[in-house]
Amino acid sequence: QVQFVESGGGLVQAGGSLRLSCLASGSTFSINIMGWYRQAPGKQRELVASIRRIGSTKFFGNPVYADSAKGRFTISRNNANNIMYLQMNSLRPEDTAVYYCNARPTVGSEYWGQGTQVTVSS
Repeated sequence: QVQFVESGGGLVQAGGSLRLSCLASGSTFSINIMGWYRQAPGKQRELVASIRRIGSTKFFGNPVYADSAKGRFTISRNNANNIMYLQMNSLRPEDTAVYYCNARPTVGSEYWGQGTQVTVSS
């Protein structure tokens, strides 16, 4: 099992920045891919960004971004304390959503965080 504690959401004006954090605990050694998803009201949950474990090491890399996030968002991970971040710059009203931390193990079902609300006002 993997558990998450998410933080960093809030209300920000358009053009502003936020940094989301996702602290993972439990069987983190089993995680192969970690990422951030978001779900806006009335819309499907969508991938924002993800990173992949490099071989069998403790390091993660090879970030993948949704087109809407490219050039504005940066995903990273502090391997020493198992915290994943999403730095969001130049935020737009259409970025308003609940953001979820996600982890996919090599085998078995994926894990989800509880979500953190991001609201961008125009």
